Amino acid sequence: MSVDGDPTGLMPECGAGPVGQVILPRTHDIGGFEVRRALPAKGRQMVGPFIFFDQMGPGEFLTGQGLDVRPHPHIGLSTVTYLFEGEIQHRDTLGSDLPIRPGDVNWMTAGRGIAHSERTAEARRGHPNPLYGIQSWVALPRAQEEAMPGFAHHPAATLPVIEERGLRLRLIAGTGWGARSPVVTSSELFYADAVMAPGASLPLPEHEERGAYVVEGTVEIAGDRFEAGRMLVFRAGEGLAITAGPQGARLLMLGGAAMDGPRFLFWNFVSSSRERIEQAKDDWRAGRFGTVPGDEKKFIPLPVERVRAQVQAPSGGSPTS
Repeated sequence: MSVDGDPTGLMPECGAGPVGQVILPRTHDIGGFEVRRALPAKGRQMVGPFIFFDQMGPGEFLTGQGLDVRPHPHIGLSTVTYLFEGEIQHRDTLGSDLPIRPGDVNWMTAGRGIAHSERTAEARRGHPNPLYGIQSWVALPRAQEEAMPGFAHHPAATLPVIEERGLRLRLIAGTGWGARSPVVTSSELFYADAVMAPGASLPLPEHEERGAYVVEGTVEIAGDRFEAGRMLVFRAGEGLAITAGPQGARLLMLGGAAMDGPRFLFWNFVSSSRERIEQAKDDWRAGRFGTVPGDEKKFIPLPVERVRAQVQAPSGGSPTS
């Protein structure tokens, strides 16, 4: 999926408490389906290496309809698709062609360049189809930006699950809470899906930068309550815990080490070099990314440049547009 540069809202900082920033997502359209974008945000583009974060749904496609994100390119990042409901057919220029289902992880590393499409399979369009989930991008370290592209699929059953005292946490990627995911990453990070019963508590893992996206319910942190649809970015500190509200909560926990320098972001391209972004634009115009087997007929053209790609410091700064 792609970013169009429309900045996300950033609420005022929360005093001297542990939550440094609260990000309010903005809505966007992807292939006829509305999403809420929490990253990049005005004033905050990354949390650890996470540079893009979209909530898709919850929603439902009517019979005969479905998600249709045509082939589009990426460089300098890994895309991570994680669903709560529904199914998406992933295809890419490496020849990958498989569905992703709830709890699975599709980890696609663009490196020097890859193109992919995301659609509802034709076989599923004979009935209504729900879609609810998260897609995020993880920026690659400078040393890995030009790596060979790759794709890995991890079924839900292969991911660590922690269950204790009203908490069920699936570690999507990285390390945390005494566990390690089998998903191979290019930098130190954590990414987890936490379902919490009313009053359950979840400690934050020990990583340099930490955030939480409230998918459902409410949470309380140091006496402050936060509603669903907020990205919370935490200040550094130890011993911090999140408590679920009276209806329980579901969170996506994310973060990791701060990036190793600033990044440029334009459309689907992330790089530490402005010149590399320009090269990627030329490569997509010229068809040098290749075609997606099984989805060769259409593609998303390079957008008209309304704004200039801007540099972004690792822990916040200028918006994309």
